[in-house]
Amino acid sequence: MTIRQLSYFVALAEARSFGLAARRVHVTQPALSQQIKELEANLGVSLVERLPRDIRLTRAGQVLLERARAILGDLSDAEQAVRLQRGLTGRVSLGVIPTIAPYLLPLALTRLKTRDVTLDIRVREAQTARLVEDLGDGRLDAIVIALPVPRSGMVAEPLFTDRFLLAGSESRLAMVRAARSPAQVPLDQLLLLDEGHCLADQALEAVCGLANRPMRVDLGASSLSTLCGLVAEGFGLTFLPEIAVRTETAAAPALRLRRFSDPEPSRTVALVRRASSQDDGWMRELAEILRDAAGELLAHAADAGRD
Repeated sequence: MTIRQLSYFVALAEARSFGLAARRVHVTQPALSQQIKELEANLGVSLVERLPRDIRLTRAGQVLLERARAILGDLSDAEQAVRLQRGLTGRVSLGVIPTIAPYLLPLALTRLKTRDVTLDIRVREAQTARLVEDLGDGRLDAIVIALPVPRSGMVAEPLFTDRFLLAGSESRLAMVRAARSPAQVPLDQLLLLDEGHCLADQALEAVCGLANRPMRVDLGASSLSTLCGLVAEGFGLTFLPEIAVRTETAAAPALRLRRFSDPEPSRTVALVRRASSQDDGWMRELAEILRDAAGELLAHAADAGRD
């Protein structure tokens, strides 16, 4: 077995298509197919069931997938230990959730480049489940997500507390003047992100305590910016994190905000790495830069929504 064969096999197992897997690893489909055939020949077993429009792993393939991911993760950890042996230098692959990325990254990346123009920072924006998977498999060095981390074997460095405000048009907010806690917001007026976005889960469960309540919630918006544009024009209400206030109020001048009573609903945002990866100071340095960038955004939002 070779590392190339294992990486091609993992790509195939995840993409469930020879064509998609080949594009993911930047080779031609015949080249990937040949490597998989050689891997099967070397092992003496069939790893993949080749179907007309799909592929399925055999039992042997499922066993190999688990081991291959662990091997590739260990290799990534070894590479990272060398790249980051002098702190935050070389190349860093960072994943960020969509409700943080467009607000935090512009400020943070500017600070990172100012600190070290040679730093090769590679950013991936995706939902929490995919980022945690990519971090665990070694495709990312660290991720920025909201706690708790939904997987063991991870180390989290809290960055900041991000409070939620009620957002909508002036007329909509006037209609719910008495709503001083998230649970008092009428569900038939509440708009949230698509299912799968962590902000939807946080708002409904941790923030609103609505996990066991009957729900009539429109989960049709795919981005927080789209959602803010809708509610600014009177199409319901939503919860807006402080970190997004500066950007979204500038983009939608009609958007109005109101703070909830204490204790204000919030989420804790953290920088997360694998526990198995070596930390020679790079995580602390990266966390300080991210925390500083977030502090500027939160300071701007400090007085937003206050009566």
